[in-house]
Amino acid sequence: MFTITNGIILKGLHLNPIKANITIDDGIITDISKDSKEGKIIDVDGAVVAPSFLNGHTHIGDSIIKDEGYSLSLGEMVKPPNGVKHRALASAEDEDIIESMKSSMWDMLESGTTHFIDYREGGIKGVKLLKKASKDIPITPIILGRDDSFYGDNPDLSKVKSQIKKLLKVADGIAPSGFGEITDEVANLISEECKKEGKISSIHVAESESTQLESLEKFGRTEIERGVNSDFNQLVHCTNPKNNDLNLIKNSNSNIVVCPRANATLNVGIVPLNEMLKFGIKPILGTDNLMLNNPNMFRELEFTLKIMSVKYKSYLNPCKLLQMATTNGCQFNFNKSYIEIGQFAELNIIKHFSKNYYLSLINRSETKNILYTINRNYTNSILNI
Repeated sequence: MFTITNGIILKGLHLNPIKANITIDDGIITDISKDSKEGKIIDVDGAVVAPSFLNGHTHIGDSIIKDEGYSLSLGEMVKPPNGVKHRALASAEDEDIIESMKSSMWDMLESGTTHFIDYREGGIKGVKLLKKASKDIPITPIILGRDDSFYGDNPDLSKVKSQIKKLLKVADGIAPSGFGEITDEVANLISEECKKEGKISSIHVAESESTQLESLEKFGRTEIERGVNSDFNQLVHCTNPKNNDLNLIKNSNSNIVVCPRANATLNVGIVPLNEMLKFGIKPILGTDNLMLNNPNMFRELEFTLKIMSVKYKSYLNPCKLLQMATTNGCQFNFNKSYIEIGQFAELNIIKHFSKNYYLSLINRSETKNILYTINRNYTNSILNI
């Protein structure tokens, strides 16, 4: 048992700042109050105690080809089966992929990320490689698998269903690349089988304007509309919504993951976060492909804050933005907690630089400013408790 004293705690789902102590016993938050002082006392001298980061979207397997293919188009980089990423993964040795994933997970943990949602290529084998790589690292991967049988204009639906069931025995959900590679029938199968098992169904949609226009031309519906109609419970990107897309998302069961730095790197647009927030949508923030971006959430937060001001000539609410990297994901089945009594202790203690605690983290903080990261039964070596 230990108590963190003299901190500013960003409490609850809404990150309400309060000056209080927080007691943790066997990985569980047992008290938050000004008077709590049980066990070992850790005085953090006014530092901010915030929920640890959830990286809402990664492709950790392409850690093996960092910065390769820069300046190529979205399709040339990541479209299966012949994108730069897929060719590299197909030719790489398993141990090389595992070692690169391990390195990236330690990078995430050291920069305050304790959970990440990964789109894992390579079918069942790919899922097992990530599980093997993460086995001895105190980080929680939420692994979404896929299979090559999903792709094409006329897939064998009985084989697709069989592969979905097999994947769901080892993965936390299913995540095909996008509607440019699968039919609506395959999409419906994925969401139906995931729903039966209580697992996540996810898909990239509206990452580029060209894919949106192609979907409208071929099917009379946007990719977002197709994702909502197929009842996927997670839509990634939504960078280029059209027509009634945002209203459809608002009234659906889908949550949204946005990746502004990846969108900028691939030159596909800037996601309309201000508009999403006006609709009451609560996005989750992700860093996307490791081949494109460092998975550091501080960098994603700062970039997102500033690019929105440039694009939309209005300021993004910094508290709402920080929620995208922390507590918005707690409202879904991602095994992530927030700072409240009875919750698992999954938090960062970060030196603060200004009276605006949200901007202090988003605009000023770096990895070196994290005093401690706590993740259930793990505490970084600085604390030594």
